Amino acid sequence: MTTEAIREDLTYAGVLEAAEAIAGVLPPTPAWSYPLLDQAAGRTVVLKHENVQPTGAFKARGGIALAATLDPATPGLVTASTGNHAQSVALCARQRSIPAMVVMPVSAPSNKIDATTALGAEVVLHGPTMTEAVAHARELATARGWRYVDPADPAIIHGHATLTLELLRTHPDLEEIYVPVGSGTSAAGACLVRDELAPSCRVVAVQSAQAPAAFESWRGRAPATAPCTTRASGLATAASFELPQRVLRERLDDFLLVEDDAIDDARVLLATHAHTLAEGAGAAALAGVLAAPSSARKVAAVVSGGNADPRELADLADRSAYVRQ
Repeated sequence: MTTEAIREDLTYAGVLEAAEAIAGVLPPTPAWSYPLLDQAAGRTVVLKHENVQPTGAFKARGGIALAATLDPATPGLVTASTGNHAQSVALCARQRSIPAMVVMPVSAPSNKIDATTALGAEVVLHGPTMTEAVAHARELATARGWRYVDPADPAIIHGHATLTLELLRTHPDLEEIYVPVGSGTSAAGACLVRDELAPSCRVVAVQSAQAPAAFESWRGRAPATAPCTTRASGLATAASFELPQRVLRERLDDFLLVEDDAIDDARVLLATHAHTLAEGAGAAALAGVLAAPSSARKVAAVVSGGNADPRELADLADRSAYVRQ
């Protein structure tokens, strides 16, 4: 896939259009560092606080960007998600005053189910994993004549890219940006923006070793599936997504796998050293920073979400004794 072909689907101009749509709804999120966290990491770590979005995750950006591009005749939206994408689609539907249905696996966290329902979407629980949930959602979309919303829709990727746009506008001297990966949309968006604003800045993707489909796809330069047993629901994807992979294979600088235990330790470090509540996916980027040997002195870690489930909340206290203070 050539760079020219990528840009037919995903462009920096598309990111700017998404940013304009989002600016009317969401303020920029904070991006700053914390002395204790910097000491622990041995470098300056700027946290991009997507955990403070109204849905608790960066994916709100994708929902609002999608809403701005929807055909006015769209009768309704259907998608599948473990929770954060679900809320973004519910937010999109609310913006356009149309119904939304979200299929979630029965293992989805209860707090994310409740939050999606509170935004007005109908939640259908189906199947043990996202594989079954996605298949059922596509069937429901066909039966109802509604639009199925793929998590890697170009409008959504453009929306997710706006977090990196904000980040590099406020911190143009960043040497590396660490981005968590489930579907890979925010990492692909980061590459799009980095290429325009800070070509020397490295973009590093971070994924759970217990759900490595995107990593395997990037490494093998082909679609991939992999076992998905991660505790981090926001990273729980068993198959790669082709559109973000096209960008990642061409432009991503590095891709790291980190263990779920390392992600949980990073959640504790965020809570104790940066006053930040993160879910597993939201701490994955910091886990990557801590795991990666690097000479970079100023890096960013995207705290992609703060929708910690009850297990994650309880685990914070248990693990804090084992994280170096």
